Amino acid sequence: MNEMTRRTLLQRSGMLGAVLALDVVRPVPAGAVAAASSRRFKAIDADLTAGVSRNDVAGVVALAATRQGLIYEGAFGTANTKTAAPMTADTVFWLLSMTKAFTATACMQLIEQGRLRLDDDAAKYLPELAAPQVLEGFAPDGTPRLRPAKRAIKVRHLLTHTSGYTYSIWSETLTRYEQATGMPDIATCRNAAFTAPLEFDPGERWEYGISMDWVGKLVEAVADQSLEVYFRENMFAPLGMKDSGFLIGSAQKKRVATLHNRRADGGLDPASFEMPQRPEFFMGGGGAFSTPRDYLTFLQALLNGGALDGRRILQADTVASMMQNQIGTLNVHQMRSAQANYSQNFDQFPGQPHKWGLSFDINTQPGPNGRAAGSISWAGLLNCYFWLDPTRQVTGVLFTQILPFYDERVVALYGAFERGLYAGLA
Repeated sequence: MNEMTRRTLLQRSGMLGAVLALDVVRPVPAGAVAAASSRRFKAIDADLTAGVSRNDVAGVVALAATRQGLIYEGAFGTANTKTAAPMTADTVFWLLSMTKAFTATACMQLIEQGRLRLDDDAAKYLPELAAPQVLEGFAPDGTPRLRPAKRAIKVRHLLTHTSGYTYSIWSETLTRYEQATGMPDIATCRNAAFTAPLEFDPGERWEYGISMDWVGKLVEAVADQSLEVYFRENMFAPLGMKDSGFLIGSAQKKRVATLHNRRADGGLDPASFEMPQRPEFFMGGGGAFSTPRDYLTFLQALLNGGALDGRRILQADTVASMMQNQIGTLNVHQMRSAQANYSQNFDQFPGQPHKWGLSFDINTQPGPNGRAAGSISWAGLLNCYFWLDPTRQVTGVLFTQILPFYDERVVALYGAFERGLYAGLA
């Protein structure tokens, strides 16, 4: 059996998608298919293939690049459980919180243009933030007790998750508030979700939450455009990211990866999922879709100091500032789940301090799987992950669609991918 026949049969079986891993470090056009996996990265192929065989994932896509171009691309398993369509680098995924990197980039573009500043009061652009309220607790009858915040919310607070806003998924307090008041969750894309109170005064600690959704509102107010249009005109079109946005087309819907829920026995149950397509607002903290190939293109631009193939979306010093500690002596900490169906407890770097940039997690010590200290990273609720290592000058992404977040099996595959990549580079 020749290589072409082998790959065709594997793709049709749904057990292995198109696998690309290139010995030569160079840009690769969309649709290019290598004849075989690179010897340098065969361990990644083996690990991800085994993950599909064990039913750790129904399908998975992993890509990586250096400043010279794509160095690894692998797609394994099935994207659609009904049609048995194989995973590919152009399968469409819902990004959830990996949307935040787009929103942060848009905000930094406006800062570069002098249209807003990090230390401005956010209420200067969003009057609804002029009198934030802090949730102190609940009265005996369950009524929330609120007080005025001690200080104003700055743009910097929103970009660094130090504003006081949280997510109910990781907050029993906000979950109780939603139940007591009927306030919708932010993922409904209903404006009433922005009536959420703060859980602490701005600047007092780091806590993951809806701050970047407020940044999305901020970008729209300053640019006088919807995020859908602004992202397309200022990031996606310049970088050639044709499969990224908030409003998904019918052709793209056919390529969406099926979401799976992890059962208690470890099995996977397919489920339907789509972000609201008639939203009251475009969710800058988690509403976008993309493909692994598109998202890696965006990361390559950041890795290259804000430009790719002669198209610049940010200045190099701006990108550098996004990758630096922006929370001072505060620390990122473990997020404890309040809604087990959506997330497990998670901490990317247990046992070591990590910081937050604009808007990325920063490991201050070398990571356990190869990345250097000072790398940036984050993830999406459906178990998509990325990191960018400015020291080793490499970036990688791993895409699945599984709930709950921080699934142990997916995290293990992510670690294996990273280890295999650095071993191949060495």
